[in-house]
Amino acid sequence: MAVYVDDAVTLWRGHRWAHLMADTLAELHDMAGRLGIPRRAFQDKTSGAHYDVDADLRERAIALGAIAISRHRDRELVRAVIRRAKAQGRHEAP
Repeated sequence: MAVYVDDAVTLWRGHRWAHLMADTLAELHDMAGRLGIPRRAFQDKTSGAHYDVDADLRERAIALGAIAISRHRDRELVRAVIRRAKAQGRHEAP
């Protein structure tokens, strides 16, 4: 089981943002808590179960054990992680 954080590529409000995702919701919420992200920031809509993290939080997540994944280099892994996140967002078994 693992927690993942993708590239910080989305520019919004002057910051670069990434997605924090995990193999399980428990792992995802645990990592978010360790990063000080409030539960109200959890998103489970069309893009799947995740938390948005800025570039600084992305680096902290990696330091805490999250696996950095690149949409450019790790395409198959990213697709698998996103499939799990979407299933979690729909409350399906991954």
